[in-house]
Amino acid sequence: MTLPVNFDNMGVDALLTDWLTALAEQGVEGLVVLGPVPTGTPHDREVLAVHPPRFVGAALSLAESSDFGADWRESDAPLVAWQDISKAVGEKDGRWRRLWLAHGQQSLVWVSFPLPAGRAFECFMFSPRMFASRADATQLAWSAFNVWPMLRRMIAEQRVSLTPRELESLNLAFEGLTARETAARMDCTERTVNYHLANAMAKLQTDNKLSAVQRACWLGLI
Repeated sequence: MTLPVNFDNMGVDALLTDWLTALAEQGVEGLVVLGPVPTGTPHDREVLAVHPPRFVGAALSLAESSDFGADWRESDAPLVAWQDISKAVGEKDGRWRRLWLAHGQQSLVWVSFPLPAGRAFECFMFSPRMFASRADATQLAWSAFNVWPMLRRMIAEQRVSLTPRELESLNLAFEGLTARETAARMDCTERTVNYHLANAMAKLQTDNKLSAVQRACWLGLI
């Protein structure tokens, strides 16, 4: 089973509560955020956030399914889908749909934010309503675009704690700078840059700079 990360984060919970309150007029009752498993394949996803908590089981089932996911990620741009959940029940991955239907949810809007190497963060907004038009789904998608930068940062900080200098070193490596160029930018020695990178690699459980940068992207740190 794909286990959720630690949900005991007041900042993330408060943000999701505010977001759900703002979407109440559109009939949204559930929010789920999925992200790549840092040590997994492009098809492996885990639950990063759920609100309200009663939907955790249904969210886990969604993460374990092959619906949406890697096969949609041929574009580097954000992707949006609007789906009537009940229409696909009975297919191979229908279990997660049956769970959401059991919670009274009838439709969803999905927004995917692509990452390197075929990964993505995915926001799902569930509603007991059948959306009357594409405009309804578009409005929900825009809400996800607006809240996502702050939500991504909060979730990333919850998963891995890097110091400002470790994160700066990774960001400059992501930009393609060498350790010497990074040292000049950070106004420190090359040895200090390598020290920060080594600490970041240890925290990210990688053994080289490239893998550390890639994993930091998948966690939402970069």
